[in-house]
Amino acid sequence: MSMAVNLRKVTGLSKVGGLRRVARLTRRRARVDLSHPARSPLGSAVVNCVAYEEGARVPAGRDLVETVERVRKADGGFVWLGLHEPTEVEFAGIAELFDLHPLAVEDAVDAHQRPKLERYGETLFAVFKTVCYVEHTELTSTSEVVNTGEIMVFVGRNFVVTVRHGRHGSLGPLREELEATPEKLAKGPAAVLHAIADHVVDDYLHVTDSVQEDIDEVEADVFAANGARADPGRIYQLKRELLELKRAVVPLGRPIMDLATRPIRVIDPEIQAYFRDVSDHQLRAAEQIAAFDELLNSILQAHLAQVSVAQNEDMRKITAWAALIAVPTMVCGVYGMNFDHMPELHWKFGYPLAVGMIAVACFTLYRGFKRNGWL
Repeated sequence: MSMAVNLRKVTGLSKVGGLRRVARLTRRRARVDLSHPARSPLGSAVVNCVAYEEGARVPAGRDLVETVERVRKADGGFVWLGLHEPTEVEFAGIAELFDLHPLAVEDAVDAHQRPKLERYGETLFAVFKTVCYVEHTELTSTSEVVNTGEIMVFVGRNFVVTVRHGRHGSLGPLREELEATPEKLAKGPAAVLHAIADHVVDDYLHVTDSVQEDIDEVEADVFAANGARADPGRIYQLKRELLELKRAVVPLGRPIMDLATRPIRVIDPEIQAYFRDVSDHQLRAAEQIAAFDELLNSILQAHLAQVSVAQNEDMRKITAWAALIAVPTMVCGVYGMNFDHMPELHWKFGYPLAVGMIAVACFTLYRGFKRNGWL
């Protein structure tokens, strides 16, 4: 049966008897797996706590501490404790129960960490950046395209503690998938770590596919007939959102490679082989992001070139019309001077001749500009 710890009352535990004080504060609860951004209805950051032996869920003890001690004595199972955005006070008892390193605990509580993998004694601490695609009816210069969160994972010989930050990335469905494959779950906490890494990296691929559709839309607009009038703010917004995605995906490459290649005591060798597949997917997502960045740079340069060409065309049209207006202006300006002794001033055909000359000159200029594409 699943349980939750009232972590708000655990602060101030002493080293002696601390575990038993945690025990007195625990109560049996119905299982709760949150797939929404709200806090746990249990009144704390605890989302779920389940014990497993040989890949199957086993009945829990009267409280969290008894469950942990039972698993430790059995020497073959593990406890999976899930939390959502815990405070320092809420996490204090958990940190003492599982002997988590203070630096890792600080990172897990504060969030906003870079993807990484660290070892503290027999405990692994991994940080994953989760991403999700934000649906929108129309891409604008202020549209949010990518939303990020974090999952911190503490992995020991007989426990997994997951700390989730953000409004997405619920691990409830993932837990159910793992429970449906007990042969994999029997590999221990390393199987949970792999499942989380695989889940996070698969989301990267889904998001990059969706971002590609936005890039294709912007590209089509830029290279349309009136592409020079496209909003460049959309391109900049996509580049900003792509940078956010890059910060989540690219730094994860080294930690996943370490999990796939370096010998780590808490990682089963059979599970380690699966991390190589995760590493391939992560590399594919990173390469797609790099390609998108280059493509957006090219689209932006093409748009700026189109704007420059459009401005040149406008200037040529303005110049052509100015030349057409200059001819009658010059002729009318000459004959508009107030002098008595001017050539052909009193000739009766002077006016028709001047008008005819103006018409012929303007028509000739117009044909020339039109033939050269200036008008």
